[in-house]
Formats: sequence, structure tokens, C-alpha cells
Amino acid sequence: MIRPEDLRPTKGSVHRRKRVGRGYSSGHGGHESGRGTKGQNSRSGGGVRLGYEGGQTPIWMRFPKRGFRNFTRREYVCVNVDTLNERFEANAEVTPDLLREMRIVRGRNRPIKILGRGELTKPLTVRAHRFAGSARQKIEGAGGKAEVI
Repeated sequence: MIRPEDLRPTKGSVHRRKRVGRGYSSGHGGHESGRGTKGQNSRSGGGVRLGYEGGQTPIWMRFPKRGFRNFTRREYVCVNVDTLNERFEANAEVTPDLLREMRIVRGRNRPIKILGRGELTKPLTVRAHRFAGSARQKIEGAGGKAEVI
């Protein structure tokens, strides 16, 4: 049986990294130093920036740009008050982890917002990232607590 620690690459298949531009003793001639003759890439500091297409109009300029993308926007997972009323017993403590565990909310990283659709008849302690005004009123009106995390 072959053990992982006994595995080795085939002899001659692994090469040392070519250290370009390091003089005659580097084993690459010295004069051109393994960079080839003349041109932008043979010079020190030569080469082109990322995404450069040799003077052709770059792809990011050729594509149409439409609309607006708000990178600072926070996406919330919404849960309504009537869902909490159906799924939880009186005096229960509702947390994001519990909502995920019960599969009321899918996805791990998005914050949770409680919305005010429906009625709440039981007192619940609800911990979430945000509350709609009507949801907060209904939770506190039923004798519960709405706590922002």
C-alpha cells in the first residue's frame, strides 16, 4: 500500500523557478538574462498593467454600462409577525439562530428584519437586527419585547 508521505513527483518533472535578470551566474546568459531580446518585457519595470489589451479598446469599455449598483445597501431577510405567532409558543425567545434552525429563515449571513403583517396574540421576546414600526407595536402590545441586536 502506498502511503501519502511516500509520494514524490517524477524525477526531472519539477523545475527550479527561473530567476530572470540576475546576471551571468544565474545560468541564463547574463546579457538578455532569459527575458529575450528587446521589447517592453525585456526592460526593467517593463510589462503591461492588468487588463491591458495591446491598445485595443478594453472589454470593460466595450460593454454597456446601465443602471446603478448600490454597494452599501444591506439586504435583509424578512419575517412577518403572523409567522412568529404560528410557529412559537407563548413567552418563547426568538433569535436569528433559532429562526435558521427552524428553517423559517434561509441563508446564514443576512441580517433579519421583522415586519408587521398579521396579528400577534402571544407575548414573545424577539431579537432581530431591525423591526418595522408596526411589528414593534404588535410585539409590545401583546406583552412581549422587541430587542435590536
